[in-house]
Amino acid sequence: KVEYLQIVESYRDNGKVRQKVICTLGRLDELRDSRQIDRLVEGLVRFSAQQGLLSLAQDSLFSEWSREVGPALVFRRLWENTGLARIISNRVQSTKIEFDVAEAVFAMVLNRLRNPSSKLQVSEWAKKDVYDPNFHNLELHHYYRALDFLAEHKNAIEEHLFFEGQDLFNQTVDLVFFDTTTSYFEGPTRATDLCKYGYSKDHRPDRVQVMIGLLIDQKGVPIAHEVLPGNTPDYLAFMETIQAVKTRFNLCRVVLVGDRGMANEKTIKAIEEAGYEYILGVKMRRGKEVQEHILTRPGRFKQVEDNLHVKNVVYEDNRYVICYNPEEAARDALTREKVLEKLEKKLREQGPKSLIGNKAYSRYLKVDKDQFRIDPNVAREEARYDGKYILRTNTTLPAEEVALAYKQLWMVEQAFREMKSNLELRPMYHWTDSRIRGHIMVCFLAFYLEMKFRKRLGEIAPEAHYQSVMDDLARMHATKLKVNGKETIIRNEITGEAHLAFKVARMQVPSRVLRA
Repeated sequence: KVEYLQIVESYRDNGKVRQKVICTLGRLDELRDSRQIDRLVEGLVRFSAQQGLLSLAQDSLFSEWSREVGPALVFRRLWENTGLARIISNRVQSTKIEFDVAEAVFAMVLNRLRNPSSKLQVSEWAKKDVYDPNFHNLELHHYYRALDFLAEHKNAIEEHLFFEGQDLFNQTVDLVFFDTTTSYFEGPTRATDLCKYGYSKDHRPDRVQVMIGLLIDQKGVPIAHEVLPGNTPDYLAFMETIQAVKTRFNLCRVVLVGDRGMANEKTIKAIEEAGYEYILGVKMRRGKEVQEHILTRPGRFKQVEDNLHVKNVVYEDNRYVICYNPEEAARDALTREKVLEKLEKKLREQGPKSLIGNKAYSRYLKVDKDQFRIDPNVAREEARYDGKYILRTNTTLPAEEVALAYKQLWMVEQAFREMKSNLELRPMYHWTDSRIRGHIMVCFLAFYLEMKFRKRLGEIAPEAHYQSVMDDLARMHATKLKVNGKETIIRNEITGEAHLAFKVARMQVPSRVLRA
């Protein structure tokens, strides 16, 4: 039996599959013996763009992997410029540690900035998803030991960053913004000196937590942080952080700026005894002094901005600044008007029982002989607060500067949102105080580098957005190629706004060939 090899085209004709012989190549046994089939296929490949490329890859060009490289290059330069690599390496020299702690810390910081993960995942990510040869010798246990190192040397690292990178002590007035937050733990509950049940700002009273206090300068750059037991009241956290600032940083004059949760007599007394000045928000509706003496004080407001008017008030040797926002006042009045309209309608159509438990409505109600009615006095009283907030201060700063300083407090609140969302402070699965402190320190250092990046980006390209630049930078990849058996690592072309990241780091875009 003789078999012939033919090239046949299949097609449909009235729903039936038919075949048409294109050409006959010859007897199959003879073609195999003479290897003519192989030569024929190799010749046809030259006329196919796709198959020709695959053939070239198999013969002389092969891609082994492609990994993200842009953020690693830029943030490594920032890491080195801040002196962090040097200060960590110098402190390692006095220990018996043999692995590169600075590289382990940088890998964890970079991971927080790019793809926040557990330490187990960081170990895999550093070797497989990002290109940085300095990470290749790091193992999982190195990352855990680096957390212990950070916890032990936290204060020294923060002080290094402050004295080398900040100039607060050279300014006439040093504004230091402070706030606290809590962070709870996942997994089985375990009690340590830090992990305690307490008032949860994350609304998770069922979880043990830690309290974190953060200090930030006028430029939005973090100065220091304190990790305290989860049951620490705000005012005690404030006092402990104040003491830390006093003993660790050589500031000529400090003005601590805090939100309304800090404005209690214990906190204020502690600040004054420490020799510091303060600007604190005041809870307007809870203080008899505010309601009867501060808000009622006559005097004209001074316009600072379109949406900010200020008035200075002194009562019993305490100084207050009343801030007024006309736009906010109009919104408050409109909101109250709508609430009263809905309240009146509910009273008329559904009766008072429909309002039980609704605080927004109940405060406007008055019981008169078992009858519920809207109290006009409450509405008039509420109108006094429209668009206003009150600050208490012991500074000699003009009222407008006090108000503008307080408005900057949003930076601290933004910092905590950043650490909890983008940098993913949580979830935390560490269960020793040292590892907990080390993990939070990693988040602190990542936030420090990010704020340095943002500040510089704002200087060179005010219209650029941090996240957009980072997205473009992350598209810069390193690819390992084998060309005729020789290994080469090249990068792709940068796109979009990635070039701005290299300007921020004050470095040239690297050549296309990263390693020959």
